[in-house]
Amino acid sequence: MVRVIKILLIVAVALWGFVGALHNIIDWSGTLGAVNAATSMSTFEGGAESWQATSRPIIVWLGALFIVCSKLTASVLCSWGAFKMWQNRHALATDFTTAKEMALAGCGVAIFMLFTGFIVIAESWFGLWQSEVMREPVLDSAFRYAGLIALIALFVGNQESPQKD
Repeated sequence: MVRVIKILLIVAVALWGFVGALHNIIDWSGTLGAVNAATSMSTFEGGAESWQATSRPIIVWLGALFIVCSKLTASVLCSWGAFKMWQNRHALATDFTTAKEMALAGCGVAIFMLFTGFIVIAESWFGLWQSEVMREPVLDSAFRYAGLIALIALFVGNQESPQKD
C-alpha cells in the first residue's frame, strides 16, 4: 500500500508540472509578462532604477523557457519514474528502489527550478522580496511548491523494507 501511495505522489508531481507548463504555454504573454515584471524590478519603488533591472527580451525569454522546460522535464522524469515504480510495485525492495531514481530526479529538477529561478534569481538577484504585488503570489507559491515536492521526494526516497510488499 505504501508503494502505491509513493507512486500516486510522484504522479501528482508530474501532473503539477504538466498543468503548470500547459498554463504557461497557453498564456505565453502572461508568462513573459510575469518574468519581465520580475527582471525589470518595476513592481516596487526604486527597483526599475537598479543596475540589475532589465527588460531585455533575451533575458525574459530565457527565464520563461527555463520555467516551462524545467516543469516539462520534471514531469517527464516523474511520469517515467511512476511507470517504472508501478511495474516494480510487487518486486524486491532493491528493484523498487532502482525504479524510483527517475521519479526522484524529476522531483530534483522541479526543486532546482523553483529554488534557482524563483528564490536565487527572482527574489535574491532581482529583489522580488521587495514587491508587495508579487511576493505572495509568486515567491510564496514557489516556496510552497518546492517544500511539498521536497517532502514528497523524501517520503518516496525513504528506504524500502527488505521484504516484498
